[in-house]
Amino acid sequence: MSPDSMKDNNMNMDDMAMHMTFFWGKDVVVLFDGWPNGRLGMYILALVSVFLLAVAVEILAAPPIKPRMKPLSGGLIQAAVYAIRMALAYLVMLSVMSFNVGIFIAAVTGHAVGFFFVKYRAIAAGHKMSVTEDRGPSYSADFSPDFAATLTT
Repeated sequence: MSPDSMKDNNMNMDDMAMHMTFFWGKDVVVLFDGWPNGRLGMYILALVSVFLLAVAVEILAAPPIKPRMKPLSGGLIQAAVYAIRMALAYLVMLSVMSFNVGIFIAAVTGHAVGFFFVKYRAIAAGHKMSVTEDRGPSYSADFSPDFAATLTT
């Protein structure tokens, strides 16, 4: 590439400026040519889309809590989920390669929120298991462990 084609830290390719450093603004191309096309509403839609893609990547990364399938069907389903997760992860990566700070923040925030959802779900499931283990077997309201102890004495 000739030095004349480099100007203001941007690469000019057929009259299209491609930023090579982080910048802030709605004038960005994310994933598709002409999108969001400098319109504020479409830029906000792009931010929300990247955020949701990143959340989906993290949620799909979580292993199922109770896998009860045959090995072949379970493996095929896990492979399909992995393929979808990787496709979404690459879309997030390509979005971040627009070097737009807003897109970058949306991606990082989406990954953090998705990670929180996954960990919250795991902690809540673990807490629920430990609570039921601490109480022992569950009884109905009419037949509590205290009432059962009085019957056996």
